[in-house]
Amino acid sequence: MPLLQDHIAVVTGAGSGIGRAIALGYAREGARLVLLDANEQSAAEAAREIRDAGGKAESFALDVTRREDCVTVAKEIASKVGQVTILVNNAGIARRNGMLGAAEAVIKDWEDIIAINLTGVFNVTHAFLAPLRAAKGRIVNIGSIQSFMHLRTPSSPAYTASKHGVLGFTRALAAELGKDGVRVNAIGPGFIETPLNEKVRASNPELAKVFIDHTPLGRAGKPEDIVGPAIFLASDLSAYVTGSIVMADGGYRTV
Repeated sequence: MPLLQDHIAVVTGAGSGIGRAIALGYAREGARLVLLDANEQSAAEAAREIRDAGGKAESFALDVTRREDCVTVAKEIASKVGQVTILVNNAGIARRNGMLGAAEAVIKDWEDIIAINLTGVFNVTHAFLAPLRAAKGRIVNIGSIQSFMHLRTPSSPAYTASKHGVLGFTRALAAELGKDGVRVNAIGPGFIETPLNEKVRASNPELAKVFIDHTPLGRAGKPEDIVGPAIFLASDLSAYVTGSIVMADGGYRTV
């Protein structure tokens, strides 16, 4: 029997990269998918790919920074699709500008990154809290190796702060919702080749080499490398796991 049979799973940032890979993986395990993305077209294309493969999927446009829109979408999904049992908070952005640049740029980076990567996780989770509690559901948040450390390679303090916040939020929510039977965990990807970092990889191959040289497995990750941990944390295989983070970083933090 598929591991996620009879589940309804919502994935944010599902139009590309890690979110798209997780959505496809969940569909293969029998879940009905709801794909959310600020890019409505990319979410629709991913949903169509799932349906073409025999799965069930719907898509909706959503900017996770807009709290009222999150509530509206949650109500629409409840009405049109059903009771959500799995939520994956994947939507995020990354910028590599430090604190010493032009003040306006530094401030904009902080506001944008925190709004999407951290407040967005709160907004979506809060919007879907009632059905998740009713279903004794599962929440999977996408953290990072930067949930623990600030990289020596160029990276914004805002990104590091946001991913520290995601891990803290994961642990706090797990403690609060455990009595309701809701499990809350995170995944910590390392250097994963996605559209989010495609331009950086193309323009600065030395930066990618720094990551790979520091990774014991000796390669960059693919979005598909995050699918296994995401299925584990959403399924009954992890029935006694909550408040944890599963690192999928090729061993980066071990050296």
